[in-house]
Amino acid sequence: MFNSEERDRLRSDLLEYAAKDQRITGAAITGSAAAEREDRWSDIDLAFGVSGAAELPNVLLDWTAHMYQQHLAVHHLDIRSGGWIYRVFLLPSTLQVDLAFVSGTDFRALAPTFRLIFGEANESRHVPPAQTGEIIGLAWLYTLHARSCIARGNLWQAEYMVSNIRDNALALACIRHELPAAHGRGLDLLPRGVTAQFEGSLVRQLDIVELSRAFRTVVHGLLSEIRSTDEELAGRLQDVLIRLIETST
Repeated sequence: MFNSEERDRLRSDLLEYAAKDQRITGAAITGSAAAEREDRWSDIDLAFGVSGAAELPNVLLDWTAHMYQQHLAVHHLDIRSGGWIYRVFLLPSTLQVDLAFVSGTDFRALAPTFRLIFGEANESRHVPPAQTGEIIGLAWLYTLHARSCIARGNLWQAEYMVSNIRDNALALACIRHELPAAHGRGLDLLPRGVTAQFEGSLVRQLDIVELSRAFRTVVHGLLSEIRSTDEELAGRLQDVLIRLIETST
């Protein structure tokens, strides 16, 4: 397990390495460190502008070699969003290192958690949060599939669907309470009264009776959250969602 001193030292080393790379036009600390909310479990989040899009492949290649050779990374993955490439490394100490690269013309803050260390950044353009309509749509889609999975006896798939209904319902709750909705970041900040209604939706064992019970609970919780977000839409969805519960077995 890494400690905070090791994490701080590695972050400083990477920023120093970036300052020596003439292809890097700007560097920023992002994530919890930028907001001064780090704890012992926080990872490293850095963002870099690159002199041109044509340079990105070579920069990624060189930085990846650096992470493996100098910092003993054991694996990495890429997450793409627009022109950004987020290369996420796993180190032997269990430390996660997220290095985001984008052409300098698009290097900017996408969220309030962005602290420029050197170079220049373009005008901030914060990514808007997920729309509630999309989340509600995903929730009722998972509800349809949960019903059919339970009816077919596909127990593992049914559990997956029930969990996704709950995740989307709780994301609605986070948006309603002005909390981060992505990746469960706001869940532990929700009021107890909100989360309590979903505790019974946890699947405790894989059988039809238990899945049906959890399914009923999560659908009622989902309807409650939709009602709090859009009462008119909840009225249109209610009969259909209740019918799904009734026809799942």
